Amino acid sequence: MIGVTKYLQNGSNKKISNKALLMRFAPLLSLILLMIFFSLGSPFFLNTENLMTIALQTSVIGIMAIGVTYVIITSGIDLSLGSVVAFSGVAVGLGAAAGLPLALCILCGALGGALCGYINGFLVARAAIPPFIATLGLMMSVRGINMVLTDGRAIYFSQYPGFKTLAQGKLFDFLPYPVIYLIVLAAIAAYILKRTVIGRYIYAIGSNEDAAHLSGIKVRKVKVFVYLFCGILTGIAGVILASRLNSGQPTVGVGYELEAIAAVVIGGTSLMGGIGTIGGTIIGAFIMSVLKNGLNLMGVSQFWQMVAMGIVVVAAVYLDTLRKKI
Repeated sequence: MIGVTKYLQNGSNKKISNKALLMRFAPLLSLILLMIFFSLGSPFFLNTENLMTIALQTSVIGIMAIGVTYVIITSGIDLSLGSVVAFSGVAVGLGAAAGLPLALCILCGALGGALCGYINGFLVARAAIPPFIATLGLMMSVRGINMVLTDGRAIYFSQYPGFKTLAQGKLFDFLPYPVIYLIVLAAIAAYILKRTVIGRYIYAIGSNEDAAHLSGIKVRKVKVFVYLFCGILTGIAGVILASRLNSGQPTVGVGYELEAIAAVVIGGTSLMGGIGTIGGTIIGAFIMSVLKNGLNLMGVSQFWQMVAMGIVVVAAVYLDTLRKKI
């Protein structure tokens, strides 16, 4: 009788492990299935030029999503991403208007994002304001600051003709530079998350913040680091976007925060915290880009594209719910 019980338990555990494995690879399988579907639906989808376009479109949102992955793993959220992206571009423009060298202008953009990230971290970790409220407040404030600093007008980089090469150039006249930035930043972020002490702290805080605090982890400092890191990457994304547009535009980036968060969730990161990978986030970002690109090629209305994206996000959250029950 004991032997039968053990056999049944082993069979049950095997089924659970198979389900968990399926859930883990669900984003990758979804991406593969989408690519097969759109390649059959449009003869232009697998064209090399179109695939590079998808990769380029993924780069800015992907870089932002990498940063917000850290935040969501700690069970936080950052709604200020779109405004910070615009602020970074405006900072580059203001530096250019002041006659600073191009390298310092770019640094101004990255530091602008870092400053916003630090403010978010301070409000969440030190002032104990809920992340949703803190980052929502910064989102509105920074958007207003962008308009005040520029009087609502774009700042063009006519005195720096080489600036646009930062985002519009290609390696070997084939691979867009922003895709290279995405790959490098993803590798660095994945290494920090998986191979360093602070990466383990990030997972620990997301899994159980009270237990992490009792075990000696300096929760506040880790949270400040997480939001600062997210701000730096958002600042870099803002510089890249400004280079693509060849201008600092105060109104750009509206809705980018939702796309970045959606990419993270689709990639398997739990909104409850403690679970998530950079690789999954990149896959999630590509799922969104492939879906939009494929539907465009098939002539689907933009309104229906929004409906499809909403369904994908809800499905991803539902999968996260199922994963917790296994």
